[in-house]
Amino acid sequence: MRQPDTRGRGPVRYGPPAPETGLPVLPELTAVLAAAAGRPAPEPPGGGPVLRDAACGYWWRRGLRCHPEDLAVAPGAQPLLSALVAADGGDVLLPRPCPAWWTPQARLLGRPAYHVPTPAECGGVPDPFALLETVRRVRAEGGHPTLLLLSVADDPTATVAPPEVVREACEAAVGEGLHIISDETWRDTLHDPHDTVLVSPAEMCPDDVTVLCDLAGALTPAAWPTALARFPATGAGPARRARTLDRLTALGAQVAAPVAAAAAYALGEPEPVTTRAAAAAAVHARVAAAAHHAVLTAGALSLPPRAGRHLYADLGPLRGRLAERGVTDSMELEEYLTDRLGVLVPGGHRFGDELGALRVRLATWPLLGATPEERAETLGAADPLASPPVERALDGFASAFHELHEPR
Repeated sequence: MRQPDTRGRGPVRYGPPAPETGLPVLPELTAVLAAAAGRPAPEPPGGGPVLRDAACGYWWRRGLRCHPEDLAVAPGAQPLLSALVAADGGDVLLPRPCPAWWTPQARLLGRPAYHVPTPAECGGVPDPFALLETVRRVRAEGGHPTLLLLSVADDPTATVAPPEVVREACEAAVGEGLHIISDETWRDTLHDPHDTVLVSPAEMCPDDVTVLCDLAGALTPAAWPTALARFPATGAGPARRARTLDRLTALGAQVAAPVAAAAAYALGEPEPVTTRAAAAAAVHARVAAAAHHAVLTAGALSLPPRAGRHLYADLGPLRGRLAERGVTDSMELEEYLTDRLGVLVPGGHRFGDELGALRVRLATWPLLGATPEERAETLGAADPLASPPVERALDGFASAFHELHEPR
């Protein structure tokens, strides 16, 4: 079996940037950023008062009360998570699978990271019994687990963990003395917000959860990096925030002033921003549902997508047909499907799965390569499935998986 190519690399691997969504930048956001372009000084480490006030409003509207002194802002989720992990002194626990950019943060800091299986009904949150067993095993081997990362609205599986599953996992983690970082980047991308219940771990265990949110999930362009952290106001929360700010300061991780102005505007959730977010979620929901059908029709496995722009597929049941095509591990599967779909399809090894597991994350953003006119038409269409970019994306899924219906 082929092993990952590590030539010219250190221990940090498989953390590619998220692909661009293809969405046009909102004119209102562009105007705000342009108006602030003359501001020469960046935001202070952790964010200025206007930006943090706007972030407070964002979280208050979601039932998470906070004040500006409970928050920290950074130029992107990666430096913010790195500072959060560095501010904690122990080993890191992650669900399997998990976002491709999580594990490199622990590796970069030299922290051991341990993957915990997720329950059958969702991803993003560890199975509570598997979590307890992993903590016991790591401690028996001399480790010091202190931090659990999870995501209720999950990348890569596109699932939303049921509240009872979140509660059981959080209670198990807190009972073992773990602090929880809840990545809620995708909470505003629910495919059916009226029929999906999303409960933040911070509502269940307010003293033991730091919430992380990358605005590029739903509110701002990925090229304007801004991420937020909400710390507990009680217990060790203030000290944890202070240590995080120390690290952001040392890294020079400051948000550019024009980007901060645009982020504050987006966090206020004016009508143009909420309308765009809802339209984008609707398009991704329709494409993800069609891609999910194509995957199941081919005989593969996948949980129904509920949020985000991805679909996580397990092609293990098709191992024999894939072997006929020279595909025996997730790296080869990644190359095989990327060539047929025309977009990057990361293999499951990037998300913590074993190399031999035939799992991939499929992209459900149909607007890459579309013309500006096609993008605007798709976002405003009553039936986005009939728009040319979506038709091309669905044809790609159908043809790629149709090849797997029959043996060669």
